[in-house]
Amino acid sequence: MYKKILSHLGEYKKYAILTPIVMIGEVLMEILIPFVMTQMINIGIKGDGGTSYTVIAGLIMITMALISLSFGALGGKLAAKAGMGFGKNVRGALFEKVQDFSFANVDKFSTASLVTRLTTDVTNIQNTLMMMIRMAVRSPFMLIGATIMAVTISPKLSTVFFVVTPILALILIFIMTTAHPRFAKMMKKYDAMNSSVQENLIGIRVVKAFVREDYEKKKFETSAEDVRNAQIMAEKLIILNSPAMQLSMYACTIAILWFGGNMVIKGTGLDVGDLSGFISYITQILTSLMMLSFIFISIVISRASIGRIVEVLDEDIDIKDNPSSTLTLVDGSIEFKNASFSYSRNPENLTLTDVNLKIKSGETIGIVGGTGSAKTTLVQLISRLYDTLSGDVIVGGHNVKDYALHTLRDDVAMVLQKNVLFSGTIRDNLKWGNENASDEEIINACKNAEAHDFITSFPDGYDTVLGQGGVNVSGGQKQRLCIARALLKKPKIIILDDSTSAVDTATDSKIREAFKRELKDTTAIIIAQRISSVQDADRTIVIDDGKVVAFDSHENLMKNCDIYKEVYDSQQKGVE
Repeated sequence: MYKKILSHLGEYKKYAILTPIVMIGEVLMEILIPFVMTQMINIGIKGDGGTSYTVIAGLIMITMALISLSFGALGGKLAAKAGMGFGKNVRGALFEKVQDFSFANVDKFSTASLVTRLTTDVTNIQNTLMMMIRMAVRSPFMLIGATIMAVTISPKLSTVFFVVTPILALILIFIMTTAHPRFAKMMKKYDAMNSSVQENLIGIRVVKAFVREDYEKKKFETSAEDVRNAQIMAEKLIILNSPAMQLSMYACTIAILWFGGNMVIKGTGLDVGDLSGFISYITQILTSLMMLSFIFISIVISRASIGRIVEVLDEDIDIKDNPSSTLTLVDGSIEFKNASFSYSRNPENLTLTDVNLKIKSGETIGIVGGTGSAKTTLVQLISRLYDTLSGDVIVGGHNVKDYALHTLRDDVAMVLQKNVLFSGTIRDNLKWGNENASDEEIINACKNAEAHDFITSFPDGYDTVLGQGGVNVSGGQKQRLCIARALLKKPKIIILDDSTSAVDTATDSKIREAFKRELKDTTAIIIAQRISSVQDADRTIVIDDGKVVAFDSHENLMKNCDIYKEVYDSQQKGVE
């Protein structure tokens, strides 16, 4: 897991390697400063060195301190470059992976959880890396160097911190093993809170329309409280680390002052300068131990984040691409052969059951059925937004799995139930259908989608800036823009998934007339709630509970399909 995540250091690896080397220079200077101080006290102050020796020693110490400071600053800069670059690469890898996800993969993780992994989790691991490459080398080198110098000064007095070290190690092991599950649980609470916020912001107009602000506030407060409680549960273990370290440091210092002071007073092999240097080394040793403990704690905190990131990176893509395929769609013919589908991939819980259909290229096909009958699921199999559980979907004479995904989806234009527009101008949004489309092609597509008139009514026309999700256009306008965008692709198959539900019947009729006129060779599949929207289709598929119960012309369905006739009669009564 750690090896996989560190592979994303990429071009920033050199900074990650240079940082520890620079930190070693800082450590060497810091270890030598107490040694010079010891000599300055023993020789310059107590001995025969005099003022000149003391001044020279002091200047050497100042020089060493400046060199140490320079190494430390350079190490911090290099670590920042490595950490931030590492974070950028991990985010890029995550985003690239998510772009390859099928709908099923996104459904598994949820968008809120993916956002948390791309932000909070990546920030956790990049901060840990920055600490690791600075302290994971600095602290052990400092610990070893200071220990050697302390033992050199007084082996007997050194036994004090050898007693304390095992106690600190036991405390650290307890914290690490207990804290990890709590941090993993905390990140899941973050996911839940982000999901609540995302849902609220996306549906803010509905919230205000139904005066549900108080409900949403309470809902958010509950999620935030859950995060707070999870944080407390995790952090209350982590905070034990610092007091334990501080207590050990002060206990060691007191013991050394007591035993070392007695040795100086009694003159048993320890001078004042030696005691001063020994205390400095002990401080360095205990500080190094404290920093090592912080490193381990950071690893514990980031381990949950690393696991969540690697989980996304290792996710098996539900739909396998075939990028080497050279197949192209020769026409818009479609065939379903014993096709069955389940969102849960469970053959005992099928959404579509044993579908057999044959659609000729250039036909206009309607699809009707009750809510939840799997109309949308059926058409999503055509462009491989999902894959069948069993059976085959044949498009243009070949199984959809034999095409490169880009080739297949570029020739199948789909206007989804949920019309999505992006921040930018109307022209920019339309060019999603064809980035090289000329102004003439854009205007023609908008006229066929009955969108040109309302676009030109805006002061800036096609350069009108849309808010996120197209919030500054109506539902019907949004639908027509999405249809125009699909038309610009000049696809062999176009699918309208209830995409005229927000427009009036007259506009709906004009759009259908334009389809007949402009898309003679294009297979058009229209999912509709209104029978009037599909009664002019060549044939109409009637779906009920995931099964195709009829597939025929309007006239024949009126004679032979009770479900179709019942829906038609009820709608006609509504019109009357």
